[in-house]
Amino acid sequence: MGGLLKKVVFVFLGIAALLVIVAVSFVLLFDPNNFREEIATEVQRETGRELVIEGDIDLTFFPWFAIQVGKTTLGNAPGFGDDPFASFEEARLSVGVLPMILRREVSVGAVVLDSFQLNLAVARDGRSNWQDLIDAMTTEADIDAEVPADDAPAMDIAGIEITNASVSYDDAQLGEKYSLTNFNLAAGRVTRGEPLEVYSNFDFELQPADLAGDFEIETVVVFDIEAGSASFTDTQISTLGIDMSVGFDEAAKTALIQTDAFSLKSLMERLNIEAPVTADPDALGKVIVDATLDMNAATTTVTNLNLLLDDTTFKGQVSIADDAAGTIRFNLAADSMDVDRYMAPAEEGAGAGGDSVPVEIPTDLIRALNVRGNLTFEAATLSGMTFENVTLGVNAAKGNMRLHPISASFFGGKYEGDVRINAAGSTPELSVNENVSGVDLGALAIAMFDQESVTGSINGSFKLSGAGDDLAAIQRSLNGTMSMELLDGTWEGTDVWYELRRARALYKQEPAPEPDLPPRTRFSTVRASGPVTDGVFRNDDLLAELPFMRLTGKGKVDFAAAKIDYRMSARILERPEFIEGATDAELDEFTEAVIPLKITGSLADPSITPDVGQMLKKEAEKEIKKRLLDELLDGGADESTDEPANDQQGKKKKDRDKVKDALKDLLGG
Repeated sequence: MGGLLKKVVFVFLGIAALLVIVAVSFVLLFDPNNFREEIATEVQRETGRELVIEGDIDLTFFPWFAIQVGKTTLGNAPGFGDDPFASFEEARLSVGVLPMILRREVSVGAVVLDSFQLNLAVARDGRSNWQDLIDAMTTEADIDAEVPADDAPAMDIAGIEITNASVSYDDAQLGEKYSLTNFNLAAGRVTRGEPLEVYSNFDFELQPADLAGDFEIETVVVFDIEAGSASFTDTQISTLGIDMSVGFDEAAKTALIQTDAFSLKSLMERLNIEAPVTADPDALGKVIVDATLDMNAATTTVTNLNLLLDDTTFKGQVSIADDAAGTIRFNLAADSMDVDRYMAPAEEGAGAGGDSVPVEIPTDLIRALNVRGNLTFEAATLSGMTFENVTLGVNAAKGNMRLHPISASFFGGKYEGDVRINAAGSTPELSVNENVSGVDLGALAIAMFDQESVTGSINGSFKLSGAGDDLAAIQRSLNGTMSMELLDGTWEGTDVWYELRRARALYKQEPAPEPDLPPRTRFSTVRASGPVTDGVFRNDDLLAELPFMRLTGKGKVDFAAAKIDYRMSARILERPEFIEGATDAELDEFTEAVIPLKITGSLADPSITPDVGQMLKKEAEKEIKKRLLDELLDGGADESTDEPANDQQGKKKKDRDKVKDALKDLLGG
């Protein structure tokens, strides 16, 4: 038995020695570089392309069948210039011999490709420089020779390494160019049923979008051979200054996305988008995204969205239709947001009479929008005013935008609106239909004008429209109607009753009365309505009811100039109970007269001026007229007698009555 074993061992040793001798002899006697021309000729015959192998070709046969090829270029298709279609500096590939013979396993060593360059192009007539290669490689024989998956030998690749590669794509038909440069890829062991670790990074450039940046990915790919799909786990991506984690499931067509904090302004700069200049320079500086991406044939939907923008959190979903229109639909809810942070900064000196820069209507943005959805805020601050329970509906398409419904609670009241912008034409058009009810007038005045001059509540209705490239131009062209009502408030800083008494004293050269401090005027109702034409509100039915006075009048408000100009008539009520310290003469004169008043100046700080002199002058004129009539008619018959003493006296009385009536007409009453 021992002798037989020795013989078997000697046989195998002899075979091994023979194989080694044959391999060594083959390597020593065979030089693959001698076959460069034959290889190039065969490639030329099969593809019509010129193949140039400038580097050396090295072969090994055992225990690995390995090939290493130096610098090589493959020519371009006819009509696509002299640049090569593909080239590389070095390529290495090795396959284990014994696993293939003994176990029908394809065991591949590390695949190495250095400085690979691929130039893809499409001509103006639609021809590509790669289709001829596909046609040459895909034949009926190739298709018929396909091996069933169950009969295919097991494959194992030790790793893949691609370094310093580049790929360019130039489409002359569409005028687009794309390029990947400094491309590197490292993949771990590739084997059936095992996860694949992959790392890659490259630079990219897109034209005519004028977009350039870098991309880095590290992931683990899990293949499902039976389902013919793959999923990506533990994926880390870094691009354009954004670091994110992505989990992709190809079978479910979903991806889980989580980003680290990044700057939206920096991203816009990288995308060659001009970042807005904001009142808060730190605005748009922090964005974090956590969401699920669902992809199907019709739409791409972001669900379970948690988006942090600076200090505001948005939750909800967004979908984008995969069609030419690319309609965006959204339903988002936010906690609180200070919108003023994102507005343009106030111009220096604008608050002190300086000219501010007009706020332009973003026509290009509106024309590009195709979006519909709803947005809600628990609270939002705009122009110093805090709105609560805000609802905003958006519908924009083909240059038309409608913001409806709009509703919010603010300053103890309610706002509801419908705003439309038509940017389809050359000049944008804006229309509003707004209503406010029960709003705290004092808080509103402080927020809008920084004035503590009025209290009460306000109701209003505004239906206006205008056209212009900016809000200032729209203000100048406003047309429509307005109505408003102020209820149960005070006008702080002005005591109308005191101003009347002081003006009377000044006119009569009497000492001024003592003021009642702090100065204020109470009112129960102020109503006004009327048309708006070319940015000017004209009102002919102003009514104001004060505890001691009733005012009526008319005037105008110029919105563009922020000016007010009203002429009113005031009538003091009979012996108002709250007035103390007034003399009988004052009360007699004021309660019998109609007092002219003027309201003029800026909307933020108007002035009220009573014209007591005009009032007293009219009263004096009436007294003079009365006395003149008495003088002219003095000496006549006793008019207290109902019946004249005789016919002659009756005739004289009729004559005096005619003269009296004529004088009344002449003197105005």
